[in-house]
Amino acid sequence: MTSTVLARKYRPRGFDSMVGQGHVVQALGNALTQQRLHHAYLFTGTRGVGKTTVSRILAKSLNCVGLDGHGGITASPCGQCQPCRDIDSGRFVDYVELDAASNRGVEEISQLLEQAVYKPVVGRFKVYMIDEVHMLSNTAFNAMLKTLEEPPDYLKFVLATTDPQKVPVTVLSRCLQFNLRPMAAETVFEHLGRVLHAEGIDAEPGALRLLSRAARGSMRDALSLTDQAIAFGAGLLEEAGVRQMLGSVDHAHVQRIIEAVAACDGAALVAAVDTLRQMGLSAAGTLEEMASALQRMAVLQAVPQALDPEDPDAATWAALAPLLAPDETQLFYSLCLQGRAELALAPDEYSGLLMLLLRLLAFKPGQGGGTGPKALGSAAQPDAVEPRRPLVTQAAAAPAGATARPISAPGVSASGNAAVAQVSTPVRVSGGIDAPVPAVAGAPAEPTGTPGPVAPPVVTVRLAAPAPEASQAPCPPVVAAPALPASAPAPRAAPQQPQDGGGIPPWEALPPEANEWDAPAAAMPDEPAWMDVPDDVPDAVSTARPLRAASEPTRTSPRPGASISSPPVDAPSEPRPPVTPTLPPRGADPLSDEWADLVAAMAGHGLIAALVRELAMQAQCVAWREQGEGINGTLRVERESLITAALQDRLTQALTQHLQRPVSLTVERGAAFNTPAQRDQAAREQRQRDAETLIQSDPLVQSLLQQHPGARIVPASIRPI
Repeated sequence: MTSTVLARKYRPRGFDSMVGQGHVVQALGNALTQQRLHHAYLFTGTRGVGKTTVSRILAKSLNCVGLDGHGGITASPCGQCQPCRDIDSGRFVDYVELDAASNRGVEEISQLLEQAVYKPVVGRFKVYMIDEVHMLSNTAFNAMLKTLEEPPDYLKFVLATTDPQKVPVTVLSRCLQFNLRPMAAETVFEHLGRVLHAEGIDAEPGALRLLSRAARGSMRDALSLTDQAIAFGAGLLEEAGVRQMLGSVDHAHVQRIIEAVAACDGAALVAAVDTLRQMGLSAAGTLEEMASALQRMAVLQAVPQALDPEDPDAATWAALAPLLAPDETQLFYSLCLQGRAELALAPDEYSGLLMLLLRLLAFKPGQGGGTGPKALGSAAQPDAVEPRRPLVTQAAAAPAGATARPISAPGVSASGNAAVAQVSTPVRVSGGIDAPVPAVAGAPAEPTGTPGPVAPPVVTVRLAAPAPEASQAPCPPVVAAPALPASAPAPRAAPQQPQDGGGIPPWEALPPEANEWDAPAAAMPDEPAWMDVPDDVPDAVSTARPLRAASEPTRTSPRPGASISSPPVDAPSEPRPPVTPTLPPRGADPLSDEWADLVAAMAGHGLIAALVRELAMQAQCVAWREQGEGINGTLRVERESLITAALQDRLTQALTQHLQRPVSLTVERGAAFNTPAQRDQAAREQRQRDAETLIQSDPLVQSLLQQHPGARIVPASIRPI
């Protein structure tokens, strides 16, 4: 005896028995109750969500006559009258189901529409149901447009498709569209429980959860998998058997992987992948289960009260959630999603899975992929690490009042009572970047202001090998650096470098901007030496800097390579200096004025374009002579790529057409000055400077700058209108 499959046996017979499509049931039920019926309906959605079922229920609602045979249109068909039974069995003559995948031509649609002129035989309405309507050809769609727009009163169209994007908009605009949504896993779980209870089959909740997740929103797929599971388990639905049938990864494997990642245990990850390989479990399924587990962990981390007490795995997720910090959970979730697409590119799926799990270790914040257990989460306190000490080339400690002994170092000069050392010292700052630090030794003997406690300056000297001829010459004394605090380690001397730079690799040599610190002492402003030390020098170097008074304004130190007299950051920005060379005013160079006007006129009339216009714009007219009825001109162009015979001929033709006189041009290569392009650039720069000046002098802008200390105008944000 052949049994009916569950998907057909438990197909809903009415709107009240449908699950997961309440929005569609409500709309159709109200329309049937109020007799507001449309002539064409379009049902869209993925496979197994009830498109054909809704179509049959709608046909029964339109043709139901009730048990007494006198019923009318209703939202609750009886299912017992002759039309209802015939529609359920598929033999109702006025209900036609057409598979567009196998009847997609215009001939089949024409035959169907030819029957539309006849009234229903036994029913109240004719219902044409076209399944997978997107498979119809363009000619078939065009053939049914007129009938679909204005069908007879007794004819209703029901179209169903899984791909509404392929349906022409002319068809979509003639139909009332309903989107049937995929079923939620909880909805499928509950419906499977009712079906199995009606069948008298015992099932474990874990098995039903696996089936509902494997269905991926399709109720027909869920019922088909249930049939398969019943056959696999010999009438019993056990979680272990269903997991084995589906090839699903047990949560225990996922739990071990997450615990190994949290503990940075690479050996445990390798062992977990080997176990999955031996059991033949899918790598893609493992990543899917991991993504699901990480999603639940993220929810628990953000909303702890969202834990579902009915979930049998709730205790597992609650135990795993504290192992990872929220940022780590989000990162690992993204890696698992992206890793599923990379499995196809790996030599085999298990090696791809192993590489992804090792990537989780590599990307774990604050970890280097070690095998020992670490602190849980990135929010844990890191191990105490000794801070990086500043690297100072030379800083000798001398007692107070001791005479400094001379140091043989090039680049040190002294005059009068002050000895000034203008050298660049590489100092290691945060981030491992060696930045040159200027050092100034000495201070005025008679300070002009009120004397106060001033710490001795810090002198840092970069040692270099002296030249052979200067090795015996005595050097002037250099003021030694003060003693560092007892807690600071002794500074390390940098390796000596020859003065000529012959032994210095190009990537370690100082930039040319560093030489600007070697200016004479007279060019330095009259400020204490400690003010010239950049603010980003580590504390070990800047310990000798005295505290500024509360009333003294903060001074921004210039960076190496910048001008000493440059304004501070918060000073009002000045208009930009011109980039183009200074051009003579109009009238001082009549020949260039006439050439610029001529080029602008030809460009305005469309006589020159592209490279021909570029040649004219970049050219300087050095000669323009009239000879008889014609004109001989000489142009000077700097760009060699523009000096071609083709461009010269086209420019000559444009000039001849514009001037109505024969023109002969000679183009020579050379530095061009006062060209039309330079004039345009100068005009744009002048407009930009005028706009910046206008903004900076605006009273409203000035008041805003005064109200908000530290605010400034970004010149690049100003554009002329």
